[in-house]
Amino acid sequence: MKKLQTTILQINGQPIPAKVYEEYRNNVRVSIGKNAAILRLPIQMDKKQKKNQFGWFTRWVEKQFEGNDTLKARFFPKVYRTGDTVTVGQRTYSLVVNYEDRKTFGANLKDNIIYLKLVKDTHPLTLSKSIKTLLSRVIGKHFHAEISQRVHTINKQHFQKNIKSVNLKYNSSNWGSCSTKGNINLSTRLLFAPSDVIDYVIVHELTHLIEMNHSSKFWKIVKKVMPNYKEKEKWLKVNGAKCDF
Repeated sequence: MKKLQTTILQINGQPIPAKVYEEYRNNVRVSIGKNAAILRLPIQMDKKQKKNQFGWFTRWVEKQFEGNDTLKARFFPKVYRTGDTVTVGQRTYSLVVNYEDRKTFGANLKDNIIYLKLVKDTHPLTLSKSIKTLLSRVIGKHFHAEISQRVHTINKQHFQKNIKSVNLKYNSSNWGSCSTKGNINLSTRLLFAPSDVIDYVIVHELTHLIEMNHSSKFWKIVKKVMPNYKEKEKWLKVNGAKCDF
């Protein structure tokens, strides 16, 4: 027997989804999942004990977010208003935000102004996710020619492999990928990184056209093309959470 209750915690004025499980177990367990904070309680606990544990859980979650930019970026939705700007690389975009009675979200770019058409009364977390997708789509399209040219230049200089396509799309789980057919996929989040870091990810994915793994041979090729690649990996590890729309 297992019970699940979903709720919302208010952490520093921000709504954080939480899941509370009551199950057959002997101890209390807490964690931060991908989309929610999680509390697991022994089902045999009485109401007073559960209430006390929930209070402790809320304070524990609040402490996890203190100074943790990665968690904040994942759970605290950005709020966009007309007049805000988004700077990506050397380009700065102004936003015009309209909330409308519509069923779908939309966006278009004109003269470095991004017009966002948003659905009224949308949950903040859903709204934030939708805006990220819209900004990624519009800005990614604006940068596509530049990034594609860079991929082909690096390929011509160091690899001379057949590239079927270069794609930019929003991806929060990795910075890039490469298929056996020669499709190079790069996350639009990478556009916030310095140009040498972008080059590293491009080199990384192009190397997969030779070695579809992360063997010692793979890293030997990467190092030959970019001897200081570990510095770029470190930059992504330290600053990656800030690279987002």
